[in-house]
Amino acid sequence: MRRYGKNPDEDDIRSRPNPKGNRPRTSIRPKHEDAAEGMVLTVDRGRLTCLVDGRAVTAMKARELGRKAAVVGDRVSLVGDLSGKKDTLARIVRIEPRGSVLRRTADDDDPYERVVVANADQLAIVTALADPEPRPRLIDRCLVAAFDGGLEPLLVLTKSDLAPPEKLLELYGALDIPHVVTSQEELYDGHTAADRVREYLAGRTTAFVGHSGVGKTTLVNALVPEERRRLTGGVNAVTGRGRHTTTSALALPLERAEGWVIDTPGVRSFGLHHVDPSRVINAFPDLVPGTEECPRACSHDEPDCALDAWVAVGHADPARLDSLRRLLATRERREGD
Repeated sequence: MRRYGKNPDEDDIRSRPNPKGNRPRTSIRPKHEDAAEGMVLTVDRGRLTCLVDGRAVTAMKARELGRKAAVVGDRVSLVGDLSGKKDTLARIVRIEPRGSVLRRTADDDDPYERVVVANADQLAIVTALADPEPRPRLIDRCLVAAFDGGLEPLLVLTKSDLAPPEKLLELYGALDIPHVVTSQEELYDGHTAADRVREYLAGRTTAFVGHSGVGKTTLVNALVPEERRRLTGGVNAVTGRGRHTTTSALALPLERAEGWVIDTPGVRSFGLHHVDPSRVINAFPDLVPGTEECPRACSHDEPDCALDAWVAVGHADPARLDSLRRLLATRERREGD
């Protein structure tokens, strides 16, 4: 039996479309010249909250960006519905080059690098002087990540009424790192501690890191009490909890637009697999000239290192070299060893 009539080109012939041929592939990407600029405030399961012209806009990453992910602090370009109204969704079509990056790995032997925050100027390392006990090696690791990523460090020491700060500060005296010391009463009062820390935050974007129990989130809440409530939508009607419980980073504006505070999840470890030890020396500009006579691939902690002679003739403080070598050593061992 013949399937078609005499004319095989008749219009009623049904053909199956080629699903792969409907949309020709092309390397040309739209320019989106009308895209609006924004800043990523937080990321939650593929949805990103961005600040666009003073409005919190929910967005998703455009497919054309491929595997490139946006993180808190990124400057982005968005198209679509930018009204910020409920159930609207915009698209992020561009991620601007980053000025700084705070990165970490889960452990020193974990090759998977996680970008925590982008475009921060400063890293506030919050640690308690007691209850829980301070962990200098974790502080060292945060310092290495800050120096490597282009952030200036700030030490925030809490609970000074339980232990004096001098011993811990002595470890970092040669690094000349700014620091703030607060007591337990000031921490729970909130405003007193916040006022002392705020002096170091004006006009800057500061990421806060610290492990559980040191008072990091309590301090951040005191710095920006109203903004967290406004941007996170208050309390979840089902669970009774705030919708943001520091399970992901969250950027919050300081009063009078004097700067930004980025609260990050509590850390138990800070892997440095991604850090090239040769870059840590850049945080010690007074020692850099002394490396010119070092042997190739010098670790700066070996008998032939030229830094020993550089320091011996008075070009730099010996304590600075000790600090450099302590930070380099922490890159080679796991936290808690």
